[in-house]
Amino acid sequence: MTEEPLTKALELFSLTPLYTRDQLNEKREQLLHTWTPRRFANLTNNPKKYMQAYKKAEEMTRLVETSYALLEAILARNEGRNPDMRRNT
Repeated sequence: MTEEPLTKALELFSLTPLYTRDQLNEKREQLLHTWTPRRFANLTNNPKKYMQAYKKAEEMTRLVETSYALLEAILARNEGRNPDMRRNT
């Protein structure tokens, strides 16, 4: 695994490598709320600007989900290695 996708995912979620499942889920909820494409429906009456914002929101939503999947997989792998961590999440 390269470090770049992990670094970008941590930056997007504003987390450090020692994150918890609760922190990860909370940040995911916040990011999805911020970037849900529906939020841009009443932003402007200009169809071109609306579509630009909508496409950006779709792109960011995909990025959030991809980053979440990566961070969640790493967390699950680390929990499997250290059974004591399961009790803290």
